[in-house]
Amino acid sequence: MSSPIIQLIVLAAIAIFLILRLRDVLGTREGFEKPVVTRTETERVTNRGKFEVIEGGPDHDISDHTDDPASVEALGKMKTAEPSFAVGEFLTGARGAYEMILMAFENGDMAKIKPFLSDDVYESFAAVVEEREARGLKIDATFLGVREMKLVEAEFDDATREGEITIRFVGELNSVVRDKSGEIVEGNPKEAKKQKDVWTFARVMGSDNPNWTLVATGG
Repeated sequence: MSSPIIQLIVLAAIAIFLILRLRDVLGTREGFEKPVVTRTETERVTNRGKFEVIEGGPDHDISDHTDDPASVEALGKMKTAEPSFAVGEFLTGARGAYEMILMAFENGDMAKIKPFLSDDVYESFAAVVEEREARGLKIDATFLGVREMKLVEAEFDDATREGEITIRFVGELNSVVRDKSGEIVEGNPKEAKKQKDVWTFARVMGSDNPNWTLVATGG
C-alpha cells in the first residue's frame, strides 16, 4: 500500500474520532431547543422559594411564628381585616406588655394597667393585690427578662372581627415577699425565679383603639 493512501486512511480515522467526541460533548439537537442548565439542590430550593413569594406564597410574618393551620388561617384573616397588622410587631409589643403588666401586679399598681386588662382579669388581679395588702405583705421584685416566648394559638371571629392571640411566656425575676416589719417571709433575693404564664390578648381588628387587651391568663 502506497504512502499517500496510508496517510489518507489515518486522516479519515482521526476525523471520525473527532466527530464522535464532539457528539458526546455537545449532544444532538432537532429543531430549536432551549439549552439544558443543571442546578444544584440548593439553587432549586432557593428559586422555588422566590417563585412562591412572587406567586403569593406563604406569608413568612405568619409562618415564622406558627405552623398550626387554624392559627395560620386566623392570623391571615386578621391581616385582611387590618392590613397594617404584623405578627412580629405584635409579639414585640406583647413582650413589653408582659413585663409591664407583671411588674405592675407585683407592685400592686393596678391603676397603671387597668386600661390593658379585661374586666374579669382586672378583678382577679385586684383581688389578689387587696388580699396581699390586707395581710400587710409587700413584694419586692426585679424583672430579669423574658427567657422564652411562643405563640400558642390564634383565633378570629368573622362576625365581630375580634382577634385573639394566646402566648406562652417564661419570664425570670428576683422576687421576695416581706411582712409589715420588712422581714422576708417568702423567696430569696439572690435567686432568680422562673415565672410561667399563658396569656390571651384580644382586639377588634381595624378599630381605632390600637391597644390589645389581656382577656385570659393561665399557668
